[in-house]
Amino acid sequence: MIHRKPAAATLALASLLGLTACGGDNSNSSAPALTVGEGQTSIAATGTAPADKDTLVIVNGAEASSLDPQKSQDTVSSAIIRQMFDGLVSTDAEGKTVPGLAEKWETQDNKVWTLTLRDAKWSNGDPITAHDAVYALRRLVDPNTGAYYASYLADAKVVNAEAVATGKAPLTQLGVAALDDKTLQITLTEAVPYFIDMLALPVTFPVHQKTVETHGDKWLSPENIVVSGAYKLEQTVVGSHTTLVKNPEYYDAAKATIEKVQFLPVPAEGGLNRYRAGEVDVSLVPGDQIQKVQSESGSELQVSPRLCTYYLEPNIAAAPLNDPRVREALSMAIVRETFPLILKRGEEPAYQLTPLSIQGMQEAAPAWKSMDQEARNQKAKELLAEAGYTADKPLQFEFLYSTSETGKKLSSAINAMWTQNLGGAVKASQINQEWKSFLDTKNQGSFSLAMSGWCADYNEPSSFLNLLKTGNSNNTGKYSNQAYDNLLASTLSAEATDEARAGAYKDLELLISTDTAVIPLYTAVGVRLVKPYIGGFSTKDPLDGYLVKDLTINK
Repeated sequence: MIHRKPAAATLALASLLGLTACGGDNSNSSAPALTVGEGQTSIAATGTAPADKDTLVIVNGAEASSLDPQKSQDTVSSAIIRQMFDGLVSTDAEGKTVPGLAEKWETQDNKVWTLTLRDAKWSNGDPITAHDAVYALRRLVDPNTGAYYASYLADAKVVNAEAVATGKAPLTQLGVAALDDKTLQITLTEAVPYFIDMLALPVTFPVHQKTVETHGDKWLSPENIVVSGAYKLEQTVVGSHTTLVKNPEYYDAAKATIEKVQFLPVPAEGGLNRYRAGEVDVSLVPGDQIQKVQSESGSELQVSPRLCTYYLEPNIAAAPLNDPRVREALSMAIVRETFPLILKRGEEPAYQLTPLSIQGMQEAAPAWKSMDQEARNQKAKELLAEAGYTADKPLQFEFLYSTSETGKKLSSAINAMWTQNLGGAVKASQINQEWKSFLDTKNQGSFSLAMSGWCADYNEPSSFLNLLKTGNSNNTGKYSNQAYDNLLASTLSAEATDEARAGAYKDLELLISTDTAVIPLYTAVGVRLVKPYIGGFSTKDPLDGYLVKDLTINK
């Protein structure tokens, strides 16, 4: 990673926040740059664990919102779901798509996809069939499910997906069919060359129909759940842990050498303390502890690329953020180069939603990026004045973020930027909520401005750009622009070459910038501490799709 020299405005703000440009210990030494993705693809174990250790303990950051594949919506939940359920496809240590429950697939035109399932069993001994896959995909778009990713198959151009999701067509008209017990066919309206990659997302994973229909909302309880993956749910204690045990019916059970895995809904700060105490094996790392961790346990610190962007999401459907002048002013007054100084993990400032590291993306920064910060601030004040907001009549709104030390630091930093750079014309009230409540508030649209993040579902720009399509179920800010929708649709037209698609993606980002549909802040990297006796975590997977079955404990 490039370690950026802070601009004068950045240093001034760091001073205002009580930070130093070099890190959180108030020293004058230069902060070491964290290197992303160098070395081995998978890290081998170099230490030894106690001979009787059979449980891998992982700090997962927060409470999972749902362990139901079709109802999941966040990376916290997905990390657990991936261990219990197999997708039709999976990803390897470099994030590339590989066989999962489907041992092979074929297509002649990128519109009709035929997948052949391997011989595998559910944890209760039933065979896993193409009918299970059909059931799960229909369940995803069924309005009665209430899936947050209900529009995902419409984005994938599956026949009748949008009509089914909006209640205008029956489930049976969705373009998925079981040709026999082991052959699944999925038909699209347009040629989608990356469609198979989209099936690695947990919302598409097959589920056991009889179990779901017999037990309803209780199908996920340990006594009822039936899974397809290497691990099965043993216990969930809200606020404490989720424990999984090996599934002996898993088709590749011999590869899973770790007997149990326990996920803790603990934030990075608490996780680091428990890691140091020897209570956990894998932990997140708070930014203000990076330098100390590097000096204490540098060989245990793993830094990986991530296709993730953090941004502010305005509620465009409601005042006062429905005014594009207000949104642009707020965006221009943010000094993005400050965030790497606050987070200290190797993040990069972001001026667009889609990370430049994703396959097929070009730079599409806003026109004002070339202005110095003083000029940006002046223009932002003018925009606010045009919208009717001054120091005497400031813009007031609630600024929502999820409860965490990082969220508090970032929201405070951004608020300080608005105060310093906009001359008192903005007064934002910081509101924090626990993760699940935060997601509910966003999903209901009951916010003015929220701190948000998006990580790629697959390695292609549409994974980010579909987010802002009119009616997308994850478009909680309610952005809508017909020109945007039309341009996005054109990327999958019969005439769309890779070059034309890349040009359209750039133009879509420019539209996002023109409308200030979102306010990008920074792109992320993944930083975790891993005990030296744990092997197999990849430093090359930008999707972070790790599977515990691929990890080892060196005893």
